[in-house]
Amino acid sequence: MKLKFKTQAYQTAAVEAVVECFKGQKPQHGGIRYRLDPGARKAEPSSPQGVLPLEATPDAAAEQEAAFRNADLTLSESTLLKNIHTVQQDQNLPLSDALVKTKVARVNLDIEMETGTGKTYCYIKTIFELNQKYGWSKFIIVVPSIAIREGVAKSLEITADHFLESYNKRARFFIYDSRQLHQLENFSSDAGINVMVINVQAFNATGKDNRRIYEELDDFQSRRPIDVISANRPILILDEPQKMEGAKTLESLSRFKPLIVLRYSATHKTEHNKIHRLDALDAYNQKLVKKIAVRGISVGGLSGTAGYLYLHSPILISPSKPPEARLEFEQKLANGSIKRITRKVGKGDNLFELSNELEQYRDRFVVDDINANTDTLSFLNGIEIGVGEVIGDVTEEVLRRIQIRESIKAHFDKEEALYSKGIKVLTLFFIDEVAKYRDYDAADEKGEYARIFEEEYNQYLNEVQELHDTPYQRYLKGIDTTRTHNGYFSIDKKGRQIDSTFKTRGENAGMSDDTDAYDLILKDKERLLSFDEPTRFIFSHSALREGWDNPNVFVICTLKHSDNTISRRQEVGRGLRLAVNQQGERMDNPNTVHDINVLTVVASESYKDFVAGLQKDISESLSARRRVITLETLKGIKWPASEGAKPGPDGKFPTPDGQDIVSETMLKQILRYLQKHDYLDIDNHFSPAYLEARNSGTLAPLPDELAPYATDVFALIEQKMASHTQLPAIENDHKPKTNPLNANFHKQEFKALWDRINRKAVYTVAFDDDELVEKAVKSLNDRDTGLRVEPLQVRVIRGEQATNLTADNMQRGQGFVLKESVEYPDGYQTHMPSQVRYDLVGKLAEGTQLTRRTVARILMGLNPAVFSQFKTNPEAFISQAIKLINEQKATMIVEHLSYDPIEERFDIDIFTADQTRRDFTDAVHTPKHHIYEYVLPDSGSKPERDFAEALEASSEVVVYAKLPRGFLIPTPVGDYNPDWAIAFKEGLVKHIYFVAETKGSLSSMELRGIEQTKIKCARKFFNEMNQRFAPENVKYDVVTDYEGLMGLVK
Repeated sequence: MKLKFKTQAYQTAAVEAVVECFKGQKPQHGGIRYRLDPGARKAEPSSPQGVLPLEATPDAAAEQEAAFRNADLTLSESTLLKNIHTVQQDQNLPLSDALVKTKVARVNLDIEMETGTGKTYCYIKTIFELNQKYGWSKFIIVVPSIAIREGVAKSLEITADHFLESYNKRARFFIYDSRQLHQLENFSSDAGINVMVINVQAFNATGKDNRRIYEELDDFQSRRPIDVISANRPILILDEPQKMEGAKTLESLSRFKPLIVLRYSATHKTEHNKIHRLDALDAYNQKLVKKIAVRGISVGGLSGTAGYLYLHSPILISPSKPPEARLEFEQKLANGSIKRITRKVGKGDNLFELSNELEQYRDRFVVDDINANTDTLSFLNGIEIGVGEVIGDVTEEVLRRIQIRESIKAHFDKEEALYSKGIKVLTLFFIDEVAKYRDYDAADEKGEYARIFEEEYNQYLNEVQELHDTPYQRYLKGIDTTRTHNGYFSIDKKGRQIDSTFKTRGENAGMSDDTDAYDLILKDKERLLSFDEPTRFIFSHSALREGWDNPNVFVICTLKHSDNTISRRQEVGRGLRLAVNQQGERMDNPNTVHDINVLTVVASESYKDFVAGLQKDISESLSARRRVITLETLKGIKWPASEGAKPGPDGKFPTPDGQDIVSETMLKQILRYLQKHDYLDIDNHFSPAYLEARNSGTLAPLPDELAPYATDVFALIEQKMASHTQLPAIENDHKPKTNPLNANFHKQEFKALWDRINRKAVYTVAFDDDELVEKAVKSLNDRDTGLRVEPLQVRVIRGEQATNLTADNMQRGQGFVLKESVEYPDGYQTHMPSQVRYDLVGKLAEGTQLTRRTVARILMGLNPAVFSQFKTNPEAFISQAIKLINEQKATMIVEHLSYDPIEERFDIDIFTADQTRRDFTDAVHTPKHHIYEYVLPDSGSKPERDFAEALEASSEVVVYAKLPRGFLIPTPVGDYNPDWAIAFKEGLVKHIYFVAETKGSLSSMELRGIEQTKIKCARKFFNEMNQRFAPENVKYDVVTDYEGLMGLVK
């Protein structure tokens, strides 16, 4: 299988954020040529031929030594900061006070991207864009571990063809190896895109090989590798920079002499100039990662007589005090119950006292010694415990068995639903000791977990196997139990699987640097996605966790004691990527993405505790979002509608007050509205009342002065103020069930309804080129709303230092007085030479998705005065023209849209085969008229719940169905899934068959433009199907409630 890649809007936004920061940079394609240091070559042995001109001519030798470095930044610091501010404003990020300079570089940009959203893809695409726009060609990707290094190299390999299609060139890449230094000469001398991937340890450790980068080497012509690298003024891309913030690491990075540093991470520890944010909440809300569900396991009924102890690793050492250890033991609470706690203990601590006098710790459980060399802790009673060792826990094996059993059950639940979609389901077990899976002393070499797995798997397999001979059942029967699980671990010289060595301290604590193990994981990445490969359950060492980014991991189970080296967020991060099918296509359809992509974490703690910890991890990472809502914190906030928009000829934006920034008066009115309805609490955070009203679609009407601007105001509140209030929903995976069909499914009325709506069709948009050219030309030439470009302005401002200067004046920035401001006359800018050549037709064709011929016809129709604006400001001309032409295209979509039916229809099995297990928390019992026993409102929607209850109580309704999410109508702006299909009693209504879309409150919240377009397309679809096939028409419309529905059908 070969993974497929496509251009995604959210990834393009991350790339453009970086590129736009350097707007105005003078392009230097091919780089700056310089002479590569040839080093000291060894003297050749003397010979009679030595006098012959065997060497190349001086010119040819110089050509051999030619190298190409990145061109210097030509932008001033003020221009750079202005560009950064523009990018930050567009993304609702706090504005930087200044360029954040470090000892590494003077330009440091932070790009925040959640795990699983493709940050590696983004920075590879950024490399191509920076090369295309500005000519920069030398890049170094710095990573904190071997795992990430190998993953980045794999990504560069598998995306090469994809980027070749877009940019007509390949990036030459290599992994830095101190034993293959010839790669550095190629890196310097090649004028194309060159990427070096290097892990921190290669230049920041003290080993012999690691020091070579700074040494003059005989096998490198007495040159230092770092000098050859730094001469290229490379752009550094730091992947997971929070793991590279030690003083020594930063000092080492500065020796690369980078032109720019780009930092990519989901969790930045130190912030610089943040220019892009796609955090955990953004990723979840935009459906870019899997939804998370948790199967928690609670250990209850502790009697307080087992003498439980568990020693966490590592032993804590400090130069200022004796060693300490993190010890887990039992403690008696005030109400008499028993709880397990973890405490730091040192020599002399008495567990009998710390446990509130539990009897099992009475016999001299006093810490006698903590040995950091042997990683052991001993008590006065002679008992000794090593790190990772548990004493007295008789339920340990039972707990692990339950985890394995629940993982198998979760796997089968998902696999049964996804097999028909061609999606291979993988389950990943992380363990901390290979012997628990592979025991070479046993006859069958099976460890404890392997035996438990096979016992539990066979038992559950017998439960799920059916007599029906379905493709999925045949698939299960064709896989032998011993071949469906496999282990991925480090390998010794004898070929045996062994524990991975890993660091116990520092930024990479808990991580292995075993290259061979990561090679094996990455080599099998695509193979594991195929149904032909029997492995479905994978056991791997927890130290290798960063090597696992397989998109089809649907279940994760950590069969080890949790520790501080991995947070709950990191634990789920290995399975967040969206799945792919057997063709390598990403399962990212917005209508079904979170039905298909649900990651189940089988935890060794209760659901409540795991979710609380995970939500805390996520919440703490949302640092760039407004939490306190006051006039002061909202100053400078921009209207959502102004983002990416240009002011009209009158200088106004398409916003309520014509400005891009919300006025103070408007902010005060919005704040008054929020406070009046208790949507803000006493601390000026959004209150539970707001969240409940928002989620149920019952927000209070706006006051008269804001009502005309409802769309803009509600968009502002939701997108810019309250965007942090709803953390990703984490489901309890014990709850989901299958919704059973009932007798209503077999009614003739439902069959008649289904036969009328189950046709599939394809759409065409028959653009008439002449009509589009005519409308586009008319729009661009319009005097009032047409193409108007502000010319580039050159202004000279003269000021003088103020007289009677005081310290207060200086602190307030009033040390100088403006004396004169002179603008150069119109036309001056047309005489300024430009180094940039624009393919105007090509740029417009790319931005509008029209042919070059059509674009050329539009340009030929422009008035000379309009077209001449291109010379005064080419960038603005291109962006405005694209916007206006696309607006005309959009208006023509529905006008010229037509649907043609195809032979294929939606099968009736869509109501059963594609049904995923759902949470019944908000279910409405609907046995009277609904085809299922329950209606499951989307996200607990109150309007949908109320609508279902009204349909159930109606005497006019015969049968209805909440349409499954696989029922999709194709439209030019994305697939559309209607909500309901309803059949009424004949004779009581004028429209017997009805397809409805329910929306919470059309009066208070306008539908988004894309939704409006989909609804218009759906109307056209049903109208055309009615005309061709339906003897009795199917009526389609949007309603807010049952009363609105009856108003349409009666």
